[in-house]
Amino acid sequence: MAAPTGPTVRRMQLGWELKRLREKNGFTLAQAVDGLTFSTSKLFRVETGQSALPKVADLKTLLDRYGVTDEDDIDFLVEIHRDSLNRGWWSHYRSTMPSGMATYVGLESGAHTIRAWQPNVVLGLLQTERYARELFLAAKQINEVTTEFLERSVQLRMDRKSMITRRENPIALWAILDEAALLRVVGSAEAMREQYDEIARLAALDNVTVQILPTRTPTYRSADNFTLLTFGDPLPTVVQSDMADGSNVSDKDVTVWAFDRRFDALRAGALAPSETPEFLNRLAREI
Repeated sequence: MAAPTGPTVRRMQLGWELKRLREKNGFTLAQAVDGLTFSTSKLFRVETGQSALPKVADLKTLLDRYGVTDEDDIDFLVEIHRDSLNRGWWSHYRSTMPSGMATYVGLESGAHTIRAWQPNVVLGLLQTERYARELFLAAKQINEVTTEFLERSVQLRMDRKSMITRRENPIALWAILDEAALLRVVGSAEAMREQYDEIARLAALDNVTVQILPTRTPTYRSADNFTLLTFGDPLPTVVQSDMADGSNVSDKDVTVWAFDRRFDALRAGALAPSETPEFLNRLAREI
């Protein structure tokens, strides 16, 4: 499996390794930073991937304190540190991103697999440019954004989508959509038929699976959308969920386990992937 890529994922990888080394040596956070130039809260943010160590000297000091002397191990971690300080491709979109989204996009871009449930609108990674633009246009006056902001937001969504359509190492996506999300007309009937065609096209890719959960199926369905991102060992799976009070990203075992169970229940209740094209054709005829 390919090594984790992207500064956000590399930052998480370095933090995970530093936490493992600290705990292996029996250090508390306070003991680990004793005499250093940064605080326990700073080290905690580094270990959880929320922020980077700005100086390689700080990293080497920690590694020395943790008894890491093998030059290959040190060079490997220094390389990860260097990668974690790079600017991601999404950095020039920061002005159009709500709080916390840059971190999520960074994780998304470095994931090996993405499993997502979306009950409200077509999943962003499956949207056509036209559908995405109509969504933003519908909210433009309410959110009081400029046309430039809107267009940059659409382009960001299309750039994210390219991660599942690129030729080299595309991300594996398993998406489950509620039929209700597909029945909500965004823009026009013509725009929706174009969107149905696009979902069918993407679902035919080897790395993409799309299931639909019919509204009349009496089964479990989550009211809120969520996404599970997997990076491969030793990094933990991360879950992002949208709740009424905002978005949340967590790698806690109990949280990931709970959303794993939800996704499995949704997958079991949804139509088989092979039924997706015909279901979309029916929606296109009926809209």
